[in-house]
Amino acid sequence: MNTVTSPSLRMPTWYIPHGGGPCFFMEYSPPDTWDRMADYLKSQAATLPAKPRGIVMVSAHWLESDVGVMNGVRPELLFDYYGFPPHTYELTYPAPGSPELAARVETLLAQAGQASHPNPNRGFDHGMFIPMMLMFPAADIPVVQVSLLKSLDPAAHLQLGRSLASLRDEGILIIGSGMSFHNMRGYRDPRFGPISDAFDDWLTQAMASPVPERNQALIDWAQAPMARWCHPPRAEEHLLPLMVVAGAAGQDLGRKVFTDRVLETRVSGFNFG
Repeated sequence: MNTVTSPSLRMPTWYIPHGGGPCFFMEYSPPDTWDRMADYLKSQAATLPAKPRGIVMVSAHWLESDVGVMNGVRPELLFDYYGFPPHTYELTYPAPGSPELAARVETLLAQAGQASHPNPNRGFDHGMFIPMMLMFPAADIPVVQVSLLKSLDPAAHLQLGRSLASLRDEGILIIGSGMSFHNMRGYRDPRFGPISDAFDDWLTQAMASPVPERNQALIDWAQAPMARWCHPPRAEEHLLPLMVVAGAAGQDLGRKVFTDRVLETRVSGFNFG
């Protein structure tokens, strides 16, 4: 799967919010809580230069000591959310895996000196299948999930992204799935509105900055305004997918393509390239 495409067909990289559990597929209060995020996710595919040959997805819901790479042929769904309506455990997303793409990922990681291991048995977690049901509902694009690192080291996740950057010229879309605000105690608390706004303003400026400044800002993200109120210590896994896709973006600048106030907090999405 290492066919090189035209530079004009180089895939971007995306950092998307995946919502809360199966939020897009259930009743919520207020009813329109997740509507704008759902509309944004549904619109993303139309922004691509071509249909991806495959997708590499980095989800906040999978962490390993070294990089895990799903290489199953037909992964099942991993319903890793709890306490939601029964019908949300019957959702389907029959996208194929791709042992070939997984092997390519492992090769690139090895060339970069990054330890990894294949995982043929893990299922797609909800950080993958919930947004993918909206973005690519036909479920006809092979998807390989790649784990985050338990170290939570931002520089290591930038390097992980750099290791995978050449996939973009092979027709592969790299997606980081998380939430730009993820403090469970902050949702529905109006005091967190200005807190999340301050961090989001910093994040927006940082992602649009020249690449050296952007990367340093991501490495030092915990020093940003209100950073640890938005992503508590040892719980920043929902921000780390942004580091991966920023690393994979190379010299491409980032831009905010979505923002909304959700459950009293500011949540945004970013594209690179």
